[in-house]
Amino acid sequence: MASQIEVEVKIASTSAARVRTLLRNAKFAVSIPRAFEQNLLLDDPEGSLRAKGQLLRVRTTGKRDAGQSPLCTFKGPAKETRTHHKQREEREFSASSAEECLAVFANLGFLPTFRYEKFRTVYLRRSRPGEKGSGLIVLDETPIGVFMELEGTPLWIDHTARELGFSRNDYITKSYARLWEQWCAEHELPPGDMVFPGAR
Repeated sequence: MASQIEVEVKIASTSAARVRTLLRNAKFAVSIPRAFEQNLLLDDPEGSLRAKGQLLRVRTTGKRDAGQSPLCTFKGPAKETRTHHKQREEREFSASSAEECLAVFANLGFLPTFRYEKFRTVYLRRSRPGEKGSGLIVLDETPIGVFMELEGTPLWIDHTARELGFSRNDYITKSYARLWEQWCAEHELPPGDMVFPGAR
């Protein structure tokens, strides 16, 4: 089980191609190739976790219904720092079966409440002399647009964002669930799962 304080920001982009070009020019290389992700958020009938700002998630990567091992994640309440980064406790572990993992959580009273999909590519680069800390960048292609997530130390995030042509004004600290709710409200659509067209 991994336990850490996660520090990250999202930055919206106009296209995945633009992000790939930016990262290639900045000497980032693909660490984990582009893959489909399905994420299930769980909560009890009262919505206790959401009310406390906590998150319980089961994520599977790869083709739908491929029976791959899930990643189970708990996140504590998010705090936005004075430097506009999102910071929260994160604990996660891999399980052998998504079906069994969901069955265990169901017996504890936690059922799926929201599903969201994306295609994710993970990028890294070798540390450079004088670089402030370390981190990684993910490219997320979602039903509501393209986002980069910069995760690492605050100094690394700020330095890397500036290098890529962004500032703290571009930082987004909302979760995908919150961004989806906002998108649905702006488009006058009923909220539901954030999935690609044709998904079940």
